[in-house]
Amino acid sequence: MAVTDFAEHVFGVCLVDDWSARDLQAWEYVPLGPFLGKSFQTSMSPWIVPLAALEAARVPAPPRDTELLPYLRDDDDPWGLDLDLEVRLNGQLVSRPPFRDMYWTPAQQLAHLTVNGASLLPGELFASGTVSGGARDQWGSLLELSENGARPLTLADGSTRTFLEDGDVVTISASAPGPGRTRIGFGEVTGTVLPAR
Repeated sequence: MAVTDFAEHVFGVCLVDDWSARDLQAWEYVPLGPFLGKSFQTSMSPWIVPLAALEAARVPAPPRDTELLPYLRDDDDPWGLDLDLEVRLNGQLVSRPPFRDMYWTPAQQLAHLTVNGASLLPGELFASGTVSGGARDQWGSLLELSENGARPLTLADGSTRTFLEDGDVVTISASAPGPGRTRIGFGEVTGTVLPAR
């Protein structure tokens, strides 16, 4: 799929949380790679915002500091989406990752996904991966926020977290500019960490 064909293949946008079991991931990463640590849970928000509704949320792609391979070149109209994300842990706002600063545009991500011949079928879901900004309050995962467990995150109730614990509730929400001065909401994707059985 060419980057210019993105709108022909993508209907809309939703929120996705691809949960990571970091203890499993650390164990299997060498030599296997992140398989079971990433594959056990994926959550998505309850509805899809049509791409056509996000015209006001289009922003220019960030400046590029490397030469792009031919299949990733989007010189005609490189654009990303101005989405304001919020991440909450047990109801407390812990991060506001800026999707507008993503280095690779959604069209480039999809082109890269399919460049090796992988098929793309109607109804399939693909996700950007972790969204993080340059400032600490823009980091998009607890692994980053706790600096890989070295700097615990203090919550409003006085408790601290380096990694998620049983009973923790993670909620991701987002909004985008809409027509005029309105904002378009994406709903929330929420998950609760349950004890192992």
